[in-house]
Parts: sequence; C-alpha cells; structure tokens
Amino acid sequence: MRERVVERLRAVARRARRIERRELREFRRWAETTDHLVHLSMLVFVPLLIGLVTALANAVETLTFLLFPPLASGTYTLFVDPRGKYSEPVRFVAGLTIGAMCGLGALRISQWLLWSPPGQFQVAAAAAALAVFATGVVTWPLNIEEPSAYSTALLTMLVEPSTQVPYLLSIFCASGLVAVVFVVWRDRFYDRRATVLYESTTGDDHVLVPMRGEVPGRTAMLAARLAGAHEAGKVVLLDVVDDAEVAERERALLAGPRGNRQVTQAEFDDVSETLREQVTRLEQRAARVETQVGVPCQVVVASGDEADATATLRAAEAANCDLVVAPYESRHGALTPYLRQLFRGDVDVLVHRSGGERTRWKRVLVPVRRASDVAHNMVDFATRLAAETGQVAVATCIGERADRRRAESMLADLVEPFEGPIETRVARTDIQSFLGEASPQYDLVVIGASQDRSAASRLVSPPTFERLERVETDVAIVDRRG
Repeated sequence: MRERVVERLRAVARRARRIERRELREFRRWAETTDHLVHLSMLVFVPLLIGLVTALANAVETLTFLLFPPLASGTYTLFVDPRGKYSEPVRFVAGLTIGAMCGLGALRISQWLLWSPPGQFQVAAAAAALAVFATGVVTWPLNIEEPSAYSTALLTMLVEPSTQVPYLLSIFCASGLVAVVFVVWRDRFYDRRATVLYESTTGDDHVLVPMRGEVPGRTAMLAARLAGAHEAGKVVLLDVVDDAEVAERERALLAGPRGNRQVTQAEFDDVSETLREQVTRLEQRAARVETQVGVPCQVVVASGDEADATATLRAAEAANCDLVVAPYESRHGALTPYLRQLFRGDVDVLVHRSGGERTRWKRVLVPVRRASDVAHNMVDFATRLAAETGQVAVATCIGERADRRRAESMLADLVEPFEGPIETRVARTDIQSFLGEASPQYDLVVIGASQDRSAASRLVSPPTFERLERVETDVAIVDRRG
C-alpha cells in the first residue's frame, strides 16, 4: 500500500514537471515575438526604474513628485519602441533636461515681464505658452525633440523657487540612469534576442534525414547545409527496415569506420545483393555530404514499419537530433500520414520537396502570415542556407484594405535580429498568386506547416503547402515541435 502511494506521488510529480516544462516552453515561444517581448520588458523595466528613482528621490527632501510623470512617460517611450525615432538615449536625456530648462526660463521671464497669479499650482497662460514654444524652438534645430520634454517644461513652472535648480539636476540624473539601463538592455538583450532567446538559432544543428522517396540525396544535402551553419552540426542518415534481422545485418555491414566493415568477406557475400547495394548507397551519400559540405555524417539503421513515423522519432531521440529533414511525400494532394505523424512529434521538422537537381540554395523566399516562433525558425533556416553570399527575401501578403504600414513594421521586427542582407516585401495579392509570380526567382521557398490553425480554418482554406502544385522551385515546409 505504501509503495503504491509513493509510486502515485512520483507519477504526479513527473506529470507536474512535464506540464511545467511545456508551459515554460510555450511562454518562451510567446516571448520570442518582438511585440510581446517589448511589452513584457516595458511592464518589467518601467515600474522598476520609476520605483528606483522614487526611492532615491525620497532620500532627498528637496526633490518633488513632479519629477516622475515626464520620466515615466519618457521611459515608456524608450522601451515600447527600442529602435524608434524617440528611443535614442541622448535625445531622451537632452530632451527632458532642455525641456526643464526652457520651462524654468519661461517662468523667470513671465515673473519679470508678465503678471504671475499667486497661489500654488497656478501659472500664467502666457508663461505656459512661452515654455512650450521655447521647448519646440530649442529642440527642433538640435534634433532632440522628445514628447516628454513638453511636459517637463510645464511641470518645472510648478516647482517652488527653492527647488528649481535641484529639480533640473534631478531630471538630468534620473533620465541618465534610465538611459544607461535602457542601452544595456537594448544592446545586450534586445538586439541579440535571436541568439539569447530564440531556440531555433541555437539548436537544430543535429539533423536526422530519413532515406525515403526518390531523391533523398538532395534532401540530405539540404540538411547538411543547415547543420553546417553551426560548428557543432552533424547529419544522421536513417534507413528504416521492416525486418529486425535484416536491420541487424545492415548495422553489421555499416559498423566501424566507413570502408572498414566489421564483418568478414564471406559474411558480406552472404547477404543479399539488394542489401549490399543499399549499404553502399548509404555510405556513398554520407561520404558526399562530408566531402561537399564538411559536416560529419553517420548512418543509422532502425527496424519498424516504414510507413510509421514512430521509428523515425525514436531514432531522432536516440541520435540526439533536434531536427528531422524529410523528403516530401503526398497522397491525393495532401501530406502522407507518415509526414503528418512527424509533425505531431516532439522534434522540429522540415519537409523538403525537390523541384530540380539543386544541392545549393542561395536565393531563398520566406512568405509569412505573422511574426511567430515558426516564422523565426523559417528566417533562421533561410539565412543558414543563403549564407553570406546569398539572398533572402521575407514577404507577406495583405488584402486591398489591409494596413500596409503595419505589415511592413511586422516584417521589420521579424528580420531585425538576424544578420545579413534580408529583403522584405509586402504584396497586395493572395499567397498563391504571389508565389506563382515570385518563386521562379528563387531556389527555395520556405513556408510554415500551419499547425496552429483550427480544423475549421484548415477545412475552409487548406494550408498553403497543399496548394503549391504550380510552384516549380524547391519547397521547404517547417514546423516547430509541440
């Protein structure tokens, strides 16, 4: 009884850990999207920075709460649009400080030339207008226009005369502190989010290639070029055999260094000619990958049903592979059950449909619907294949009434973390028409597997990859693990 209770508790703990890992993985993918990352950072850093400045200000009795409204507004502007017009640290500090100086100057002039109404929190209308005018006149030619500078100019006029100079200094010091934190965050994290946060750019370097279909060699070369972008990359060629005894014989033939089989000549002659040819073919493909791409390549054999992806997924786990690159297979215009089962597995999947005899892909087109972890994966794969001398284009299709500026902003956020020249395109047409016209200009089209769509949505509008019969170039269908 006691043992059963302990076992149940262990089972509950294992289930809880699996749920926790899944939730953490989902949260990380959610945070990969630039818009989510920016707003999450804003929710964290703006309150913390304002709280820090408030704590410091509380230690100085001469400082006033009037410091914080423009500072909070300016800090939000920095973090919510890190590469925007108003997100330059020098502009931020200089704008707030000069705004305070203009407000202080307008107040002195109004007290000298104009009637200033007595009482707390009262300012002459002419003085307020002069403060805003002076702020605009000074910040415009200096190119340090800052929205919060105008609020700083007005709030400075409400500060008591004895604290006006400390207020001016506090604006400069507090904005400088915020700017330093912002620069560190932007340079060390935001601009490097592809390597710090995105799983796709740090993984997918151990690639498994099932030797299936008519042209698995081309798919193996594609996998090798993906793996070759990372120093630790390697390729594993997988042969699935439905007979366990035959699989064991094939493993024996492949054992040891290539060309130095751990079997006698008599044992080698004893196996069927078909098996000998298969082994030779696998060794030649592995040698071609290593010679042409320079990536380590090994061959493994698994026993199981060739039409069942379970053996492939088990082999990927056993070989410590985080990406499966499989040749394209279709039945009645749709993916085969084997590929659909791969998509439901726990490993990243890329399905390659060869449209020619290419073994290099230097011009790559990546059509996307929105920014997501899958879109990051697609762009990452495209930049790996194109390398430094290739060409990558990331495109999205919008309707006649859609917001073009929003689409351009989405694409800019999507490609910004990746190095190399990447072109962005926004087309006012449907995806099929766009690909029909644009795909001949490229060696490869990388599209998503649309696994996040509902069944009803897929029924009304089939996934893009199921409507690419007229696209003659190579196609890669990408899906992230669930």
